[in-house]
Amino acid sequence: MKILIAEDDSVSRLVLSTGLRKLGYEVIETEDGEEAWGLFQREDVHMVITDWMMPNMDGLQLCRSIRAMQESKYTYIIMLTALDGKESYLEGMNAGADDFITKPFDIDELTARLRVAERILKLQAEVKQLEGLLPICAYCKKIRSDNDSWQAIETYISRQTDASFSHGICPECYQSHVRPQLDELKERHKHKSIGM
Repeated sequence: MKILIAEDDSVSRLVLSTGLRKLGYEVIETEDGEEAWGLFQREDVHMVITDWMMPNMDGLQLCRSIRAMQESKYTYIIMLTALDGKESYLEGMNAGADDFITKPFDIDELTARLRVAERILKLQAEVKQLEGLLPICAYCKKIRSDNDSWQAIETYISRQTDASFSHGICPECYQSHVRPQLDELKERHKHKSIGM
């Protein structure tokens, strides 16, 4: 699992990255939120551990940017902070943080929180997979919607997405279904012409 660290203090960053690597994580290190945001957009990151107060882009701005991106895959965000109090936590949660660790952090506490994060990410991936399953009739190919009504696949997808359809016939269906019908029509026409 890949973790992106955004921490401007080099000692804290080294301790954190060393601890994470010992736990078996792949780690990407950055010195501030701006650098982290750039890497986040290019890398397949599962978790972000960010300091709250950093130059250029702080942890709150980084959280907001990640959440605004609206990726299909969820990223778990842990915020490191020296700040105390409910107000700080609420501000961080509203920005998109999932969890907080007070500085200086304890590696055992971090390990426990990472295990929770892994479980949550796994559950979210399973839910996403289940949401992707569509109950479809094996005969007519209609899809059952959320309200238990059956709809043509085109209707269902048009209502659920911005997709639109243009109909066509694939080469296999043309050969197995359409071509025989055309040949039969030609034969009938030929026989009618001869009979006249």
